[in-house]
Amino acid sequence: MRLLAVETSTLAGGVAILEDDRLRGEYLLDVSATHSERLLPAIDRVLADAGWVPGDLQGLAVAVGPGSFTGLRIGLSVVKGLALALGVPVAAVPTLDAMAAALPFTALPICPVLDARKGEVYCSLYRWEAGETRRLWDYAALSPEALAARLTEPVIMLGDGARLVPTPYARLAPPHRRVPSPAAVGVLGLGRLGAGESVAADALSPIYLRPSEAELKRRGHPVH
Repeated sequence: MRLLAVETSTLAGGVAILEDDRLRGEYLLDVSATHSERLLPAIDRVLADAGWVPGDLQGLAVAVGPGSFTGLRIGLSVVKGLALALGVPVAAVPTLDAMAAALPFTALPICPVLDARKGEVYCSLYRWEAGETRRLWDYAALSPEALAARLTEPVIMLGDGARLVPTPYARLAPPHRRVPSPAAVGVLGLGRLGAGESVAADALSPIYLRPSEAELKRRGHPVH
């Protein structure tokens, strides 16, 4: 299967294309430019560099969070449009799952952590078991201190919120494994599509662990 994967959960976003178990190309950029400016050009470029056209795609995968509200909306909107235009299946991949899956075979638990702003981080905990990464916790939005209190042994930490957690147990992943990976989203997406776990384009929705600022304003709550 020829698949395009999209990752826009954080500023470190991008796209990847895979053909079965082969990574054909990946574009990743960690800069302040918004995904609305760079996502479609990145898709065009990675497809062109591989000699593909959109009609060659047989599936799509997209990171669905948790993460940046704006980034996720942009990524999901683009993937919805492509899915409807091309008539191909879509896999919805949780961002933290994909981050953990990029660190296979480790004996230590893996804790992906994203800066959720407002004094919180998005996180979960995983272990590599029986040839796959198994999630041990529900996805959570916690203060860095609350996450630190839950860690009782050395863990590999990755993500833009890892340095915010005041724990002596942190073992930081190297820079090239510390950011969300479009290729990892693609690998998990291929697995989901192969298992028949596709999502209808109009049913795609992000994982939000707390209300957005816009939602808080609609409810009449103060936004700090």
